[in-house]
Amino acid sequence: MKKLLVTIVAVLVSATAFGQGSVIFNNRPSTGDAKVSRPDTTGAGAGVTAQLFLVGSGGTLTALTPTTDFRTSSAAASYFVNAISDFQVPGVAVGAPATFRLRAYSSGSSYDTAVTTPGAMWGQSNDVTVPALGGTPASGAPIPTPELAGLQGFTLTLNPTVPEPSTIALGVLGAAALFIRRRK
Repeated sequence: MKKLLVTIVAVLVSATAFGQGSVIFNNRPSTGDAKVSRPDTTGAGAGVTAQLFLVGSGGTLTALTPTTDFRTSSAAASYFVNAISDFQVPGVAVGAPATFRLRAYSSGSSYDTAVTTPGAMWGQSNDVTVPALGGTPASGAPIPTPELAGLQGFTLTLNPTVPEPSTIALGVLGAAALFIRRRK
């Protein structure tokens, strides 16, 4: 009985894996490089994470995993460390279309956190629709894994740093002391 249950679970898991389409997660598609830059126009580089999001109906975004980091050398800092050739897209069948958005943000956080954190960087690409995700369908020939053709580069936004309230208070006290001393 246990062997039968294990076999059924294995078949269901493998059927689910075949049901998910895949895409190449890379910002160097054959249609042209989609560089991601810092506000000073250098490459995104160290400390920046790239994450792919699935764009659903009504523009809802679903974060996909895994994330990847950018290269650190100055010549290649605008590109990911590793392209993921068969990036699985949960819930989207092989051969089905899917729309994606690339987001980049300061490492150690999430995109939503980076948008609101002083000193953090964040940015996102245009939406890219892939007409047919790759993979092996339940029946028929395998579909080659497509690239994110049409992906456009972007520049990250740097959130301004806001001084701590205690720093502002010390500054005000110092200015007041100068004014008082000057009056005497």
